[in-house]
Amino acid sequence: MSIVTVQLGQCGNQIGFEVFDALYTDSHCPQGLCSKRENEAYQASCKERFFSEEENGVPIARAVLVDMEPKVTSQTLSKAAQSGRWKYGQHSCFCQKQGSGNNWAYGYSVHGPRHEEAIMNLIQKEVEKCDSLSGFFIIMSMAGGTGSGLGAFVTQNLQDQYSNSLKMNQIIWPYGTGEVIVQNYNSVLTLSHLYRSSDALLVHENDAVHKICAKLMNIKQISFSDINQVLAHQLGSVFQPTYSVEGSCHYRRNPLGDLMENLVPHPEFKMLGIRNIPQMSENSLAYSTFTWAGLLKHLRQMLISNSKLEEGIDWQVRPPLSGLPTLGKVSLNRELHFNTSIANLVILRGKDVHSADLGGFKDPALYTSWLEPIHAFNVWKTQRAFSKYEKSAALVSNSQFLLKPLDTIVGKAWNMFASKAYIHQYTKFGIEEEDFLDSFALLEQVVASYCNL
Repeated sequence: MSIVTVQLGQCGNQIGFEVFDALYTDSHCPQGLCSKRENEAYQASCKERFFSEEENGVPIARAVLVDMEPKVTSQTLSKAAQSGRWKYGQHSCFCQKQGSGNNWAYGYSVHGPRHEEAIMNLIQKEVEKCDSLSGFFIIMSMAGGTGSGLGAFVTQNLQDQYSNSLKMNQIIWPYGTGEVIVQNYNSVLTLSHLYRSSDALLVHENDAVHKICAKLMNIKQISFSDINQVLAHQLGSVFQPTYSVEGSCHYRRNPLGDLMENLVPHPEFKMLGIRNIPQMSENSLAYSTFTWAGLLKHLRQMLISNSKLEEGIDWQVRPPLSGLPTLGKVSLNRELHFNTSIANLVILRGKDVHSADLGGFKDPALYTSWLEPIHAFNVWKTQRAFSKYEKSAALVSNSQFLLKPLDTIVGKAWNMFASKAYIHQYTKFGIEEEDFLDSFALLEQVVASYCNL
């Protein structure tokens, strides 16, 4: 089954390019550590998901590019075409001459309705090329104007027009220090609208990815391109094919459906995060060896201590003893921040994958009391190695990992709202104070639900 990717705004288009490039590069990587037949099946499965029929031998990304300024989309189209390996479709792009000026309301209330028909037509053409549609993968930032405002509008339209297809939004959480004065307003409006119309929000925090570039990749001057490549690697490690059941050689057909089924057991809980191990520069990799036991021990501790990278993990954090009431679980600032999960999915790729022991992830203490580990934990595997790693693991989790950042953003936005700062920039484009209050109420409820796990 195929996934149609919708790339929105500068951020969405730049990340989208890196994602397709990573998927293509990995699926055509000669040293996949598996048989030729297995490699061909892997390639065919990746192609069916993300690329449509070739034009002169060059696969075409199943994607629609949307931006309100032409610069980034034209760069993205030409970068893909120049690679000579894959490209975007000739008519897959919609752009205008005037951006949204970081104003969510302008993206949502002006650009959205004005260009709705043209954008939805492009998406429909892309959907018609799929033999079978798994759903939509929507890449956007949370804090700007076009990606966030128009992104929320487009997601709502997809929900109306394709109510039976799954929608997963990959959203980029802004730097804590701030890029835009109104980023907290934009973020609150984006999240609350997506919570109503999307099936899952896959969240990447800029701060966390920046740390990975600095500490694990040893990059001295970090550019957005470096950050986007780390993101693309993480997304590829989740979306590339894996076997459908233990011991079978058939790849799963419905990646989005399977992800949702494993990770979103209740519509109140839609926030997903990704952790990967190992992540390192080419130079370090040459001197490193890994065992599944070591990788999984670190990955489990990253999960329970809510660490985004394997460096500087807090090994003091322990799961609460099963069966005992967890005192102070509701407090956001409890001393040892144990990260309770609703659902976890571990994806293992590479050598001796069937020998990996995942018992540590089946401990009931890791999960909320209303789900048994048998329903809350899943594992996907393939012997086909990913990217340059002989063994690699990805963990997609629905847990309390975003509680603090979400609480902070809502708090900062509320403080600005209470003093009516910048509200006029939104009301003049039809986003009223009532809309803000609805958004605050919805996100307060999300925070409370995750708190009470």
